[in-house]
Amino acid sequence: MAVKEYVLKALEENKGTSLSGEALAEQMGVSRAAVHKAIKALREEGYQIEAVTNKGYSLAPDSDMLSAQGIAAHLDRQYANLPLHVYKTVDSTNNVAKKLALEGSEHGTAVLAFHQSHGKGRLGRTFISPANTGIYMSVLLKPLFDMSQSVLITTAASVAVTRAIEKICGLTPQIKWVNDIYVNGKKICGILTEAITSFETGQIEYLIVGIGINCSTREFPEDLLQVAGALEGEFSKNQLAAEVLNQLLPLMDHIEDRTFISDYKSHSMVIGKTVQVHKGGYSTETPGRQARVLDIDENGGLEVLYSTGERETLSTGEISIRL
Repeated sequence: MAVKEYVLKALEENKGTSLSGEALAEQMGVSRAAVHKAIKALREEGYQIEAVTNKGYSLAPDSDMLSAQGIAAHLDRQYANLPLHVYKTVDSTNNVAKKLALEGSEHGTAVLAFHQSHGKGRLGRTFISPANTGIYMSVLLKPLFDMSQSVLITTAASVAVTRAIEKICGLTPQIKWVNDIYVNGKKICGILTEAITSFETGQIEYLIVGIGINCSTREFPEDLLQVAGALEGEFSKNQLAAEVLNQLLPLMDHIEDRTFISDYKSHSMVIGKTVQVHKGGYSTETPGRQARVLDIDENGGLEVLYSTGERETLSTGEISIRL
């Protein structure tokens, strides 16, 4: 581990507490000058590091820059060595995760970024990802289950995000089928699952779950503020990102037991509501078919009753609802 990374790890694990530069140097077997150089580099990157005479260095309690060291400090013990890749800017964290998959990266590898220049949404849409206003992350998964169950991935990911937000932010999110998370009537998170398939076998080799959580709307276009919101209150982005992983990975390892479906249903914002069903993708020019949502089945499918009396269980498609 490089000196700068070691220093940041120590500061993140002891945020708000002063650490002696001399002690840090001794622990790493380097000079005080090397520690000072690392501190200077971290400050230039934007970390709020204070220096107090005769006490040492401390990371400000309200410092909230995403970092592998900051996230790792909040991971459950079994994920302590999870590969974490944090970037300033990428085109898309999903694209970076795909590259890592092709290089043979392990199950659970996570990619995070301060900013995405071409964030991906469903159906080819763009996911607006301004710098330092959200958590943009992708998790690489190697399927350990029958591929007929892969449709449950996005459903489970939605539950993982809602659980993490409840625990870290103290909010009660709702889920709009199939993969949008809402707080106070506005979308604060989108989830996109992509697959890498073998041309030889036709089997899915990797799944990539992309998660974008809005933590602020200060850089959002004016027209987007009508529908997009952000998490409120004081919380750590590093801690929230870690908790998403803490919640997501166990669900993925036991996807077939479907224990998360009850949680998904209890957070649903559409059960019992009238919605518009868009099978070919949502369009403002096409109203869709009106239907009443009856339930969500054990596979995450949406059970609807159309105004014609016809019943259907949707496993793909999109719905809109008037809030």
